[in-house]
Amino acid sequence: MPEPATRYTGLVLAARRPGILDPLARAAGVSHKCMVPIHGKAMLERVVGALLDSGCCKHVYICIDQPEALKSNVKLTGWLADRLLTTVPAVGNLADSVVSVAEKIPDQDWPILISTGDNATHTPEIIRDFATGSLRTGAEVTLGITREEVVIATIPEAGKAFHRVKDGGFSSCNLYALSSKRALKTVEVFRGGGQFGKRHRRILKSFGLVPFILYKLKLVTIEGIAHRIGKGFGVSVAPVFLPYDYGPIDVDDQVSFDLTEKILKKREGPILRSEE
Repeated sequence: MPEPATRYTGLVLAARRPGILDPLARAAGVSHKCMVPIHGKAMLERVVGALLDSGCCKHVYICIDQPEALKSNVKLTGWLADRLLTTVPAVGNLADSVVSVAEKIPDQDWPILISTGDNATHTPEIIRDFATGSLRTGAEVTLGITREEVVIATIPEAGKAFHRVKDGGFSSCNLYALSSKRALKTVEVFRGGGQFGKRHRRILKSFGLVPFILYKLKLVTIEGIAHRIGKGFGVSVAPVFLPYDYGPIDVDDQVSFDLTEKILKKREGPILRSEE
């Protein structure tokens, strides 16, 4: 099995929705939700740190509408100075931004590993397992998912919207890998924001009628539906199963923020005064 170390270029989607100041950002006195401190560190710092510390990403691009927002964070500023991190402007919606950034990445720096700026619980371990699993599949597009039973066994209060298909329930970990620019056509799934668990119409619009019917009637496995989706786009798509209960936990609101902080406190212990 090929080693994942430094095989990927990271891409973190961290832009604000146009014209909207997130309530968590407003309460914390910052411009972007991803810059909200959680258990002593900005969410974006945690995400970028996990990518770099995993040993899988030689460089990370941050797609953000206001790059100067990063200047308030010492760690992010240091990574920028060390040229481990580059900011690129957000363009339009998520799909447009991914395509815009990906087209700027030199061919030799592919494949790319995509995450989001609010997955503050992610660790180097989950990134490494996703990268290794993605290489193992040989697929042009991979997505990280966690089984429902893994999440609810230890985090029953997670409140996730699980995709329920023939072989069980699953939730996205907001981890995606694209092997080449040919795979960019699949980013159309982001055009509506990617919240398929709550808005099934987006599955129909993005994936087509047959996969939608099979999904709704639970007549296909998660691997089967990934295959059919890939077939519709003309590329190979495969899920990567990640056995981490915290994998799908991201920060959408105050409830998920409190849950994320609880997870981090249990994992890291109390914040030392020097870390504040």
